[in-house]
Amino acid sequence: MKCPYCNNENTKVIDSRPVEEENSIKRRRQCESCGKRFTTYEKIDSIPLIVIKKDNNRVPYDKSKIEKGVLMACHKRPISAKQIDDLVNDVETEIFNLEIKEIPSTVIGEIVMDKLRDIDEVAYVRFASVYREFKDVNTFMGELKKLLNGTPTENH
Repeated sequence: MKCPYCNNENTKVIDSRPVEEENSIKRRRQCESCGKRFTTYEKIDSIPLIVIKKDNNRVPYDKSKIEKGVLMACHKRPISAKQIDDLVNDVETEIFNLEIKEIPSTVIGEIVMDKLRDIDEVAYVRFASVYREFKDVNTFMGELKKLLNGTPTENH
């Protein structure tokens, strides 16, 4: 495992513990060259999950796409990197716990929105506006009114 700080290949494991219902292992590592510490995760390699896009194309699941969308929604919001990382990991855990081989992107989007709503309402509305492709201000305002009134949004 290469050190993310200095690229040295000599690192040592200083702590290991099971995570995510013991389906993966979290390891704290220390670089033997620069001494900095970092975390890695080890998971069982399984059959890849396929995401069914809105246009019915099928693509391999890519966690970085969820991270990118969440990061954009949380830009300049009081949300820590740990909160974002935890949210993305929670989404991924929920997706894989469904134990299906193909998942519609709409299901992933709804899971992300559920988690974002609990963390930051502005980030939630930002994500929803892109995800749901709000066509005009009235659609956007309708979603805001639902949020302000505590009314469940679509599919809830």
